[in-house]
Amino acid sequence: MSETTNRSLAGNQVLVTGGCGSIGSKIVSKLLETEAETVRVLDTDEEALFALKQEHTDNRLRFLLGDIRDRNRLKMAIEDIDVVFHAAALKHVELNEYNPFETVQTNVQGTQNLIRAALEESVDSFVAVSTDKASNPASVMGATKLLSERLVTAANTYKGERNTSFACVRFGNVLGSSGSVIPVFMEQIEDGGPVTVTDPEMTRFIMPTEKAVELVFRAQERMRGGEVFVLKMPGIRVGTLADAMIAEYAPRAGYEPGEIEREIIGARPGERTHEKLISEDELQYARELEEMYVIFPQIDLPSYRQEDYEKEPPVDEEYTSENSNLLGESEIVELIEEMDTIATIGT
Repeated sequence: MSETTNRSLAGNQVLVTGGCGSIGSKIVSKLLETEAETVRVLDTDEEALFALKQEHTDNRLRFLLGDIRDRNRLKMAIEDIDVVFHAAALKHVELNEYNPFETVQTNVQGTQNLIRAALEESVDSFVAVSTDKASNPASVMGATKLLSERLVTAANTYKGERNTSFACVRFGNVLGSSGSVIPVFMEQIEDGGPVTVTDPEMTRFIMPTEKAVELVFRAQERMRGGEVFVLKMPGIRVGTLADAMIAEYAPRAGYEPGEIEREIIGARPGERTHEKLISEDELQYARELEEMYVIFPQIDLPSYRQEDYEKEPPVDEEYTSENSNLLGESEIVELIEEMDTIATIGT
């Protein structure tokens, strides 16, 4: 890319939706390392808001109880805001398969509500956190997140003379996040097994939360508006993950690795064998940057300058967890050991 926009957060008022979640709370922590003037945290979870307040004593923080489904609440929450990080979503694949009405109301309607509020307030930048499941989706959650991405992209056509820029960041599983298999495996190992594996050959993207959030901020700095930034992530085989965790953590829990059984339970509703961050249909719009890929908007945006990326190499094949850099057992354990939320087996 020829240049970046170099957006600074210094002096800005920032809103983080879903600010108590795995990603949102890390975004909040990272914002407190900047010179942002105010950080508003919006979440529906009263207990989690209280816990976050206990964790941080920074007087720039504002804790807002509210739902992105509620347009009136959003109108108050976003008043005088300069930057929005949108991390609020329903994201558990299987639960969303059985509750699609709720998923649509939060992931689609909620995102639309937030976009409307951002336009009314003329915020400077709006970054939505998306997922690998939005690429060629095979689940309710993935389909709603793809539509959420398209809403964010198209918001750039609704802004008129406003200077607001809207973009998305798409990545895969984050270590230790809510619903992640790693805390589940930890608990099962501590209980003596069995470790329940959907499919040993299933692959997933994986990344430490801190790294994912760092790249979210990079995307916010360089976005023009309309892009989907795709973070580069290593992958794992679920069977390798289970083997690595049993070998490392069974002894800490007082068991021999051979005493911990693996139980194959099969894929759950909405799950696919391999995840995608860039699908074949998106290749013609994709370019590779140093730490991430960028997918151009697939609609004409008057303010968007594709020439900014003309010198960047094209992406030649689908970016899937199967063809990613698959980690070995020792590399997996090393990543887990770096987690802030790691279960303290044997301590």
